[in-house]
Parts: sequence; structure tokens; C-alpha cells
Amino acid sequence: MSKPTPVALSRGLLFWYTVDLLGLSIWIGGLIIIISSVIPAVFNSVGIEPGGRLLTRVFARYDEIIFGLILLMLCAWAMRDWIRRHKGFACAAITRSELVLQTIMIAIAVAVFLLGKQAVSLQETAFAAQGESAKKLAYDSFFRIHYLVRGLYLLNLGLGIALLTVKIKTWTARGEVTP
Repeated sequence: MSKPTPVALSRGLLFWYTVDLLGLSIWIGGLIIIISSVIPAVFNSVGIEPGGRLLTRVFARYDEIIFGLILLMLCAWAMRDWIRRHKGFACAAITRSELVLQTIMIAIAVAVFLLGKQAVSLQETAFAAQGESAKKLAYDSFFRIHYLVRGLYLLNLGLGIALLTVKIKTWTARGEVTP
């Protein structure tokens, strides 16, 4: 069996860089689209309760996609590390900043997933509540969790943008991307 040429190795590394960036871009871009377009369109079209239920499904699907992207990005990282260790491409190394930011993003995604399930339950309780005081109490409970979940989504968006910036800065400093 012949040893792969450096061109093939660099193409393999480029492929895994692309997978990593594509995953991060979908993660960030999906949230930007939901926040900037989907949420306003839904609430301006169908009202609070149907809109809330629809957005619950949108975010549930988004979270499923995120967990798939996490697996894809971890696979890309594993392959980059394999290339670094077995093929001697030091440029494939994952920086500490990348590792820290991605780990925090994954932890937040898990927290959002778990808190989101609680928020959905509280939302349904609020929608079903009868009477003014019961409805107010139910909505207050829902919005406490909802604001936390919403803040975590926004934090993850900021971390994703920071991670993208770190990746580009690292690759530029290594000479992998010319400015």
C-alpha cells in the first residue's frame, strides 16, 4: 500500500476543516434566521398561542439539528487530530480557545435542550390556564424559564461567532489562509 501524497493529505484536512466550518455556520446561521425572520413572521401572522406552539416545534427541530451538528463537528475534530498525530500535520491541531468555546457551546446546547422541555410544559400549562390569576401565575412561571432559555440561545450565538473568529484568526496566523 502506498503512502498518500501531501496533496491528498491537505485535501483531507481541507475537507475536515470545511465540515467543521459548515457545522458551525449552520449552527450560527440557523439561529440568526430563526431570530431575525421566523419569530417575527410567526407572531405577526398567527397570534400568540398558535405562534408559541409553532415556534416550540421550530426550536425543537433546531435543537435536533444542533445535536447532529455537534456529532459532525466532533467527528471533524477527531479526524483533524488523527491527521495531526498520524500524518504530521501540526496545523491540524485544535487550539485551546476552540476547545473551550466549543465545549461551552455544547454544554449550553444540552442545558437549552433540558430547560426547553420544562419551558414547553409550562407553556402548555399557561395556554390551558383558566381565570385571570391562574393564567398570570402560569405565564410568569413560563416566562422565567423562557427568558433563561432565550438568553442561553443568544449566548450560544455570541460564542459561535467568537469561535468562528478564533478559527479564522488561527488559520490566518498559521498561514493556512492568506488575508
